[in-house]
Amino acid sequence: MDSSQMEQFINEVVILTQINHRNVVKFLGCCLETEVPLLVYEYISNGTLFHHIHQNNGILLSWEDRLRIATETARALAYLHSKVSIPIIHRDIKSTNILLDEKYIAKISDFGVSKLLPSDQSQITTLVQGTLGYLDPEYFYTSQLTEKSDVYSFGVVLVELLTGKKPVSFERPQEQRNLATYFISSMNENHHFELIEDRLVDEKNVEELCVVAKVAKRCLSLKGVERPTMEEVAMELQNLERLRKQPWVLPIEEESVSLLSEPSEFYHVGDTSEQSSLQRNMILSMNFPR
Repeated sequence: MDSSQMEQFINEVVILTQINHRNVVKFLGCCLETEVPLLVYEYISNGTLFHHIHQNNGILLSWEDRLRIATETARALAYLHSKVSIPIIHRDIKSTNILLDEKYIAKISDFGVSKLLPSDQSQITTLVQGTLGYLDPEYFYTSQLTEKSDVYSFGVVLVELLTGKKPVSFERPQEQRNLATYFISSMNENHHFELIEDRLVDEKNVEELCVVAKVAKRCLSLKGVERPTMEEVAMELQNLERLRKQPWVLPIEEESVSLLSEPSEFYHVGDTSEQSSLQRNMILSMNFPR
């Protein structure tokens, strides 16, 4: 392997050992008996969210499924940003990195380019990495990576779920090629409902679709400071889910109830920065086959 591949391998192991969340793919270990070292994960049987939105002609995700998957993904990102010992910026959130298990539960995957955010820093200066169509424009122009970069990428996933359209397509007219910018311009002109996938819309969920569209617009703000946190996004989406299932229940009040404090869903491995450093040194000292 070249040095960049080795660094990604080590980076992913170090980060994954800190994570234990039901909406993040579970890391089981690594195999060093092959020519190229391998990461071993739990098996996720239903492929990627991208496949089910854009390529799967058999099983079509309902709006209820899409809202649940969005909520699960948002909660996992909120956990990565604020509930592990060292915050984690995923850096490559996209529908191909969201897997679906046999029950269509969302699982975030691929932490090869993720970054740990030291507690005394709010941003990291780093080489720009990400995927066209999902990449935070502020990060692209400044090389300053923050948690809000994940928020932008998640906003693009929300628009995918709403519209059924790919983030970038050169088959569309020029003004429509970038889905995020086209969606924002349509929102500003109050034409965004023309973009929402027809079969998702019925008289019962129009308000939900509008709320999610507004959340997506806030996530896609060009300035990171104007975007919500992932905890705020998760709270809003969870409230929608609660109201759908139990319309008589009042929304969760952010001041008094923390979505991210539910012990049945969020777990702490308890790593410290010293432990992470020790893990990295242990991995570096391994005898990788040549």
